[in-house]
Amino acid sequence: MSDGKQASNAWQVLILLFLANFFNFYDRNVPSVLIEPIRREWGLTDTQLGLLTSAFALIYALAGVPMGRLADRWSRKTIIGWGLLLWSVLTGATGAAWSFASFVVIRMAVGVGEASYLPSATSLIGDLFPAHKRSRAMGIYVLGLPVGLIVGFFTTGAIAQYFGTWRAPLYIAAVPGMLLALCMFFIREPERGAAEASKMVEHKIDRPIRRILAIPTLWGIVLAGIAINVAGYGTQGFLVPLVQRYFGVPLQSAGVATGVIVGISGLVGLTLGATIADKLHQMNARARLIYGAVSMFAAAVLVHFSLRVQATEFTMFVVVYAIGWLLQYNYYSCAFPAVQDVVEPRMRGTAMAVFFALAYVLGGFAGPLLIGAWSDSAAHSAMVAAGATQMTDQFRGLGLRQAMELVPIALAVCGVGFLVATRTFSADAAAMRRDDLSAPLPNYASATLSAREP
Repeated sequence: MSDGKQASNAWQVLILLFLANFFNFYDRNVPSVLIEPIRREWGLTDTQLGLLTSAFALIYALAGVPMGRLADRWSRKTIIGWGLLLWSVLTGATGAAWSFASFVVIRMAVGVGEASYLPSATSLIGDLFPAHKRSRAMGIYVLGLPVGLIVGFFTTGAIAQYFGTWRAPLYIAAVPGMLLALCMFFIREPERGAAEASKMVEHKIDRPIRRILAIPTLWGIVLAGIAINVAGYGTQGFLVPLVQRYFGVPLQSAGVATGVIVGISGLVGLTLGATIADKLHQMNARARLIYGAVSMFAAAVLVHFSLRVQATEFTMFVVVYAIGWLLQYNYYSCAFPAVQDVVEPRMRGTAMAVFFALAYVLGGFAGPLLIGAWSDSAAHSAMVAAGATQMTDQFRGLGLRQAMELVPIALAVCGVGFLVATRTFSADAAAMRRDDLSAPLPNYASATLSAREP
């Protein structure tokens, strides 16, 4: 396998992209720590709390498609700079919400800003680093996710407690992202396809979304993406209230415990997992996806076991869930590079946007709503079974614990998606390297992709 060329400023740009990704997930998950005080202030059900997360995911997904097309046609650094500024300002504005409805609407607007980031960032990484280094580069970029979660979960509860209001952390979260946005406008962008081993032939790309959806490997990765978003949004949206209700832990401690589970685990999982994924990819083209599948199956078993522990076994819950979540992070080191490997450079922004639109609409939107509705139903059943007439946090904790079983189910489905993708990956990666854009669409796509592209 021949090597492509790495850009001279690749690592400097990657550091900035990591920082922006850090603020992306920090800003995004501050409300997750504040779920219980928000619920109490406005008297919300878990279904409504799920709607809060789902509404963000839906807008994030739908806005991502035009942002992805824009990333393939316009300056990616400009898109990133303005997007980062927008979501930072709106994160602060969330703290001024006067009702649940206004809170939801502002969070949806935050989703528009954040949707501009990933297609442009991953497209840049694909042009900064050659194929055999992309897992490591993507791993470092995605480290912004656990680091953002760690800082968010570790500090949000303390900030809210210090200022005496859940609104204060949202105001504070807005400031650093606004400053970083200014730096993004000074990035020197690489040419599209600059990191490929062979020069990409310039052709007019006709119906790019249709061509992307005609790549068989992407459908397995989309299935994995849908499932991982059910698991991810379910965990990040409901883990803090689960810890508070079922284990009886106060807000600040619940935030720290959740930061360990979803944040600290990511530092290890992404760093180690990305290195392993790159080495496996050099040995065998499909090995990276197989590694991802095995990781998801193991994660599903561990998370399921953690949800079965008793309320007195809090430490065991944190340790086992964290190990499972560590393995879950291998999804990012395996899925993101695989998309880059099978999609021609000038369509990568669009490909990531389409991929995320499907994954977030069908997973990120549906997951929290399903968990919330399941939690409310199970809590009511627990109350009736106990012969009680008033809903308490104990019943809510039992209901949410049962509903969280959707997370390990989703992780197992994610593993299946990776296995499906292995069947066609080698052929699709070879086709991308040939850059055969002038060939007609394959017959298997004609029946399902006949709808006209916007």
